[in-house]
Amino acid sequence: MPKAMTESEIEKIALDILTEIGYERIYGPDISPDGDSPERSTYRDVVLIEHLRRSLARVNPHIPLDGIDKAVRRIVAQESPDIVENNKSFHKYLTDGVDVEYRRKDGKTTWDKVWLFDFEDPLNNEFLAVNQYTVMGLKERRPDIVLFVNGLPIVVIELKNLADENASIWSAFNQLETYKSQIPYLFRFNEALIISDGIEARAGTLTSDRERFMPWKTIDGKEVIELSPELQKIEELQKYRLDNGPVFSLNEETGVVEEIELKPWISKDIPVQKRPQMEVLLKGMLNKRVLLDLIRHFIVFETSDHRTLKKMAAYHQYHAVNKAVESTLKATSPIGDRRCGVIWHTQGSGKSLSMVFYTGKLVLQMDNPTIVLITDRNDLDDQLFNTFSGGVELLRQTPVQAESREDLKEKLKVASGGIVFTTVQKFLPDTRNESYPLLSDRSNIVVIADEAHRSQYDFIDGFARHMRDALPNASFIGFTGTPISLSDRDTRNVFGDYIDVYDIEQSVKDGATVKIYYESRIAKLDLDENEMPHIDRDIEEVTEGKEQSEKERLKSKWAALEAVAGTEKRLGRIAADLVDHFEKRQEVNIGKGMIVCMSRRICVDLYNEIIKLRPHWHSEDDKKGAIKIVMSGSASDDPGWQQHIRTRKQREEISKRFKDPEDPLQLVIVRDMWLTGFDVPCLHTMYIDKPMHGHTLMQAIARVNRVFRDKPGGLVVDYIGIAEDLREALADYTGSGGKGKIKVDQSEAVAVLLEKFDVLTAMFYRFDYKGFFSIDKSEKLAFVMWTADHILGLENGKERFVKYVTELSKAFALAVPAQEAVAITDDVAFFQMVRASILKKSPENGTKPIDYNAAIKQIVSRAIV
Repeated sequence: MPKAMTESEIEKIALDILTEIGYERIYGPDISPDGDSPERSTYRDVVLIEHLRRSLARVNPHIPLDGIDKAVRRIVAQESPDIVENNKSFHKYLTDGVDVEYRRKDGKTTWDKVWLFDFEDPLNNEFLAVNQYTVMGLKERRPDIVLFVNGLPIVVIELKNLADENASIWSAFNQLETYKSQIPYLFRFNEALIISDGIEARAGTLTSDRERFMPWKTIDGKEVIELSPELQKIEELQKYRLDNGPVFSLNEETGVVEEIELKPWISKDIPVQKRPQMEVLLKGMLNKRVLLDLIRHFIVFETSDHRTLKKMAAYHQYHAVNKAVESTLKATSPIGDRRCGVIWHTQGSGKSLSMVFYTGKLVLQMDNPTIVLITDRNDLDDQLFNTFSGGVELLRQTPVQAESREDLKEKLKVASGGIVFTTVQKFLPDTRNESYPLLSDRSNIVVIADEAHRSQYDFIDGFARHMRDALPNASFIGFTGTPISLSDRDTRNVFGDYIDVYDIEQSVKDGATVKIYYESRIAKLDLDENEMPHIDRDIEEVTEGKEQSEKERLKSKWAALEAVAGTEKRLGRIAADLVDHFEKRQEVNIGKGMIVCMSRRICVDLYNEIIKLRPHWHSEDDKKGAIKIVMSGSASDDPGWQQHIRTRKQREEISKRFKDPEDPLQLVIVRDMWLTGFDVPCLHTMYIDKPMHGHTLMQAIARVNRVFRDKPGGLVVDYIGIAEDLREALADYTGSGGKGKIKVDQSEAVAVLLEKFDVLTAMFYRFDYKGFFSIDKSEKLAFVMWTADHILGLENGKERFVKYVTELSKAFALAVPAQEAVAITDDVAFFQMVRASILKKSPENGTKPIDYNAAIKQIVSRAIV
């Protein structure tokens, strides 16, 4: 009879892998204060001091011992009571060295840097893997494996038993959270946290929440390794094993139930494509060269709203940036063609942060070049600038924004260095001149274009030509979240070919983004055939007294569509439908919604229709209210619009409210603003009443694909008819080599919901659970316990019920407010209560909690009352 794999065996496998890639293996108790070879004075000491001192002397042979000792004292000192600030100050020592004063042999006092690691020669560092490393803090704790580099505890690995149904990677995550509160000093030195059950594995940082613990899916950066179906089956079977006994499975070919032998999965015979995630992560992320590179170039600390987050590159960002740096060095060489290439990473997968990592590494690799970042709108310029401003320490300089063409020219006068933000409009020449004046003829300038598309930058007559006139020897790289059209040869002529592609399919697989679902709720245009002849006449009246050219512009196709799309009758219908739809969504998906309109007039008119229905949503105070319009304007605009026209600073305050999931601001109405480069993870629904197409449409709908807690997907609600445009965008996407659906019809979520509902109801054969809804509330809790006993009495009842209720909950959150979902709301609530009763969850339980809880809490409360 096969034996279940234990946690200690998984630990041994991990140590074997680490030994294979060059780590020296040490058993923690041996070097403890009371061990056979003590290397710590007390259990409160987390740094291996003598290892650190010897390593610093080896890495910095020109520094005398008194300088080394001064550096050691600064390194181990706690510099802040705050765990994150303490970690941040240590990280700066890692990347910038420790400044020390010492006396030279000639008697003179001097200052110099002591480097903690030798980043140029990984083999000149000491790498240790120490298991069962006891640390004393508020309580005594023993992490499974701690990785030391030069005596510093850089990585903590927490493992759980695959065969224990109550111990998953998420119970390992919970364990790390406990360590942070009870042995915080260990985490002053931490650069990465790893959780694994032997097969599945994820990595995060000191501040990462659950959704930001990500897999590392490549060993060499060339091949992405997914968890194979065989290993997925082993992991699933292990969860169903009871009391460490045998595992049985149905042989689908013979129809016979057979005992399954779970063989050890670490074997030289297993092809690389089928390796477990733990092995891939350890070999791909923790090998000496990659780990040191990650620490030096791929970690930033971002502070927002008084909270600091430590962010580390995911595997796709890490390898793409290194490819981009290599491509740039070739393009900028004396024989290079100045075309660095294009990185296409799907919207929501961290493109802006990748640009920060690229710039930070390039600054060192190219000996301080000048970086010019170009966007096509002021609000995008601000958003990207803010992202870069959060990475000042990695960039080793402060980015600046060019306020005008003259200011841009002034900022480019420097011989080297500088990170300058500007918009493409500043490269348009005066109408009197056909060519753009020379700004700089230096060759150490790299231009980064955000969303490099011909339609945005006017490559034929505009951007490419004028940029070459202004910066004739600069090199160009493009970052885009949407593919470049196959016919767009002008973009390739400027930037070159793709350097790296990270598409929707891979992003969703990795958990970097969520799926986007589509729901058609088209509000028909008020185009009465009898009214058609009057459209031009009505516009004629409205534009009376205007110049003829202005009249012709307003009589264009867009103006006519805007007129019929923005009728009071139609907007009233949309408002009523939208309010009902959004309130039902909020019952299940606590978060935010965005409404996209085709003109500022319609934005204001729709706002007015909505607050007629929900007057309490309105507030003239920007710090209050549930709905706001975000648009630009001037004092000459309609008086009725003025309350919605805000300064940049006021819009930033609205933005902060909208990004805060706890803030009562739930809906915003926009025309163009916030449709690209605006990151709101809790945004779950976008209502579109504006014609869009191509990459503009894809960028807009990607606002809802961000990962947030247990958000199962984003929903795009179509009021204007964009389905065909989405199909065309998908054709461009797949034609450019991308994989994955841009959108999934909400009907698919409904189909999954009904399928899981049927499976669950089948578990209640001869058990009428619907009796719960008619009994007295005093009997309801007893009924739930009785139902739980019924489920536990079924073969594998607990495992099957928990699994299917979880899947039902995800589908339910996506399907609401479809009628099919609303019809089974009470049933879903009941199943959730039974699930909770069965699990009797505690903080130590390894099951990842479902955060459709906001919905379920409300629904359950209604069911019990």
